[in-house]
Amino acid sequence: MSLTDKAIARIRELIRSGELSPGGKLPPEQQLAAELGLSRNLTREAVKALVVARVLEIRRGDGTYVTSLEPALLLEGIGSAVELLRSDTVLEVTEVRRLFEPAATGLAAGRISDGQLLDVRRHLDAMIRARDDVELLNEHDAAFHRAVIAAAGNATLASLLDGISSRTIRSRVWRGMVDDNAAGQAVAEHEAIYAALETRDPVMAQAAALMHVSTTEQWLRRHLGSGNADRPATEE
Repeated sequence: MSLTDKAIARIRELIRSGELSPGGKLPPEQQLAAELGLSRNLTREAVKALVVARVLEIRRGDGTYVTSLEPALLLEGIGSAVELLRSDTVLEVTEVRRLFEPAATGLAAGRISDGQLLDVRRHLDAMIRARDDVELLNEHDAAFHRAVIAAAGNATLASLLDGISSRTIRSRVWRGMVDDNAAGQAVAEHEAIYAALETRDPVMAQAAALMHVSTTEQWLRRHLGSGNADRPATEE
């Protein structure tokens, strides 16, 4: 472990222990360095790294503060990392989606409010209207899932799934471009998810979501041999 990594670990420990709480202000650099037993240069580098990680934020003319540490903030970098994955990992990303999204949809079925259900219905109706427009259909497809995941009431899970969504959406766009049956099947699968949510049935909701994600995964497994699984990403 480098000296900078050790400095980062010490500041993180202050946060984990509660000595520095969300929204709390760090001591001035010289004081913080003395408290940590580090040089000012190492302390400065550690602070910079934690700012990039969204753990700390620098307020010009005011000082350095601990952020809210909310999942959406700390996990924001997942999306950027996923964007850099090579095309041959797209199936791995889809597998991650298969592991998490059905569970989240099951949670949503037991927790969704009437207002949230209306929001999901609105996105489903938009999908139906856009079934002849691949990109618009997938835009509403993504919004549908975001609304469902939000209804699960788990910010960490929502952030994780949102982080991997861009890569899986591109794969679904590609599928829609080359598979004439994709739009109709996608709409039908989303209607099944909505029906389970409407009846507040967690088991059926999880099963419907698993069927939906598995359909995309199986299609990708059959077509990855073409070497173009990430084609939509290169066309943007």
